[in-house]
Amino acid sequence: MKQIVKILGLVCFVFTGSLAQQTVNSELDLEVLKKLPQEKVYVSHTGPVVFSGEYLYFSFQCFSAQNSRLSSQSKLGYLALVNGNKEYLFEQKIRLNDGLGQGDFFVSTEIPSGVYKLLGYTQWMKNNGLAQVFKDDLIIINPYAADQSLLLSKTQDKIGDKEKGTPSSLKMDSSVVGIILKKFNYQKREKVELGLKNYKGNLGYGTYSIRVQKKDGLYPNKNSNAISFANDYLNVDKLANLDRSGHIFLPERDGELLIGTVKDKITGKPISETPVVVSLPGKQFVLKSVLTDFNGGFYTYLREDYQTGSIVLQATGTEKEANIQLKPSRKLNLDNLEFGEYTIQKEMSEAIKLRSIHNQVENQYFAMKPDSILQTNPENPFNSENSMVFNLDDYTRFKTFKETLVEIINIARYRPNPTGNDFIRIVQDFKRFNEELNNFPAIVLFDGVFVSDHNSVKDYNAKNIKSISLIRDQFRLGNEEYQGIMYVETFDGDYFKDYRPPNGVLLDLKKPIPQKNYFSQVYDQTGSFDRIPDYRRLLLWKPNVVVDEGQLQFEFFTSDITGEFEIIVDGFTTYGKPISFSRSITVE
Repeated sequence: MKQIVKILGLVCFVFTGSLAQQTVNSELDLEVLKKLPQEKVYVSHTGPVVFSGEYLYFSFQCFSAQNSRLSSQSKLGYLALVNGNKEYLFEQKIRLNDGLGQGDFFVSTEIPSGVYKLLGYTQWMKNNGLAQVFKDDLIIINPYAADQSLLLSKTQDKIGDKEKGTPSSLKMDSSVVGIILKKFNYQKREKVELGLKNYKGNLGYGTYSIRVQKKDGLYPNKNSNAISFANDYLNVDKLANLDRSGHIFLPERDGELLIGTVKDKITGKPISETPVVVSLPGKQFVLKSVLTDFNGGFYTYLREDYQTGSIVLQATGTEKEANIQLKPSRKLNLDNLEFGEYTIQKEMSEAIKLRSIHNQVENQYFAMKPDSILQTNPENPFNSENSMVFNLDDYTRFKTFKETLVEIINIARYRPNPTGNDFIRIVQDFKRFNEELNNFPAIVLFDGVFVSDHNSVKDYNAKNIKSISLIRDQFRLGNEEYQGIMYVETFDGDYFKDYRPPNGVLLDLKKPIPQKNYFSQVYDQTGSFDRIPDYRRLLLWKPNVVVDEGQLQFEFFTSDITGEFEIIVDGFTTYGKPISFSRSITVE
């Protein structure tokens, strides 16, 4: 019986020397890509006005541009924040599950006041340029900065007065999905029971965001929503704009796409047809191999949820000194990006001051109101009956890794190699597996990092090792056969930080943002929060609520802030119909 760790090869795309795009190798390949539907993205968020010291929360929905239904084509989405100079402040990766994702980001005091742009897209959408991309204005107010010139009115007009400073009217469509409340007036720290009812059966099925936030007169006079998005992006391209002579962004259908090259460090020439082993460290490690093409290019997809922001790449099939690089994805052309206008007026000063004070108090107690990160459960090959685990604290400690193998793990030993360095071999289990005798080396992993040169860890200090795990089956990694896997876990779990692989490189890799369960304030008989101030202006945030039959029930508590709060439901039915409506409650 044989198991496959990962076999990856180049399929039909040839890599150029450009940044993270591909040219298509044949007309047939191009025609296949041309038939894939283009996408469009909607981002619902807790803006449009956000202060330094606050989080902006968002939901991310990716649709087929052909039928406006959720798309499972791309497994990764991107959210970028761009300033008025058309410079990226950051770009976040968002894992998508059947077109749905969510996330947040903190607005630091380093970001100056101004009008910014939120961009939402997939890599596939980049083929059609900026017109295909979701765009929405975000107003950031940094009350701690001395320079507010970007938001100060030069004409002292009435952009910020009461009439124009309130949110635009949302089109009411509560005949499909509606809000149910027992009452509309509440006291401080009182529980609110909120129902979301589907009145139209399968016509109301859909995914919606729900938020309850304070109205404070700081909104611009245009507030985007699902309905305005449906109108503005109705006529986006339905297919990708592809040209064989140009560059193509591939859809990330199988996970996060990594593209790189392997070249001779001395001559700069491509090293073709050589295996590149990809290691992502961690207890739930990622290990795969890919073969370079005739231009020294390679690519692979990361389907798994990896733990660390590091990646180790090693060219294992060449004696040449290799230079390995990952290519960054080219940014969108923002030359035609337009920004809205927003100005701060004198009559807003009190509201700005009060909101700033509330934010400072909330941040002082942030540690007592933590969000929790949703844990994934990636498959661990050592959680099986075929594995053996040796916790070294259960044995007499020996000085080196090699001595530990000899004295404790007698089924794994160093073997001499007449043509090269000694290697570790794990003894075959002929009782369990019906296989022929072999002389294959083991796959050796230290904290999830593939160790190609087994000699390099012979004298590793064994006091740093927590445990050694073994699987005795045969494996294939790339084009090579291996006898078993050995996983060495250190106490600190950071072997990769000092690892300098032969013909390899350790690189930083920006992780997709984690999904979270957001903190929900509860007041009960324990009184644990009685003495803690509560200045939440966002009382409820549910990013991707799936509605089907019947009624969904939510509950939240009001805070110490009084005034009018708005309940906003925003999203789309499964048939692509936009739904946006609101109700108001008052806290006294």
